[in-house]
Amino acid sequence: MEILGKILGNPARVKIMRLFLLNSKTSFSKKDIIKRSRVNSSAASREIRLLSSIDFIRKHTTNWFFNPLFKYAKEFDKLLVGADTIDKKTIADSFKKVGKVKFLLVSGIFIKNEDTRVDLLIVGDKMKRNKIEEEIKKLEAEIGTELVYAVFDTKEFIYRLNMYDKLIRDVLDFPHEVVLQAKELSTQSLKKS
Repeated sequence: MEILGKILGNPARVKIMRLFLLNSKTSFSKKDIIKRSRVNSSAASREIRLLSSIDFIRKHTTNWFFNPLFKYAKEFDKLLVGADTIDKKTIADSFKKVGKVKFLLVSGIFIKNEDTRVDLLIVGDKMKRNKIEEEIKKLEAEIGTELVYAVFDTKEFIYRLNMYDKLIRDVLDFPHEVVLQAKELSTQSLKKS
């Protein structure tokens, strides 16, 4: 994101462009744009004006929407959506202060696979749900779309894993990337179950 922010002028522009590209059939009020991209009001106003002036977005009544006829839509989609969204270290660092995270897995939007049940699976102990939600909102602002995620304490996760829980199996049996993994949740024990 930092490199794209520098190339395209600033990170606020990248966040807002991703928001529109990943939600191309949705319209947003200025207030929604600010909330979803976590960009301050003056920066959002400046970027909305700029993106509107080049016809990247259009206004209908009070809401803004992505212009599918924008001349470079495919190129920007490939650059901003097709590129790696966020690296593993950044994701792991995001969840350091939410509790004792023992297993963190990414799928879906993070690995460019639309056919998944969740984008993020978090397993740990003494987890603070409000802190997790706060970090999820930050990631959503960076990426430009809402994330589907599941949070389990370690005992519940292991129980569900051993019971062949459909959600857990769907996540583990299909494409994903492990970001963080404690020894007690080794890859071998996850595959054996």
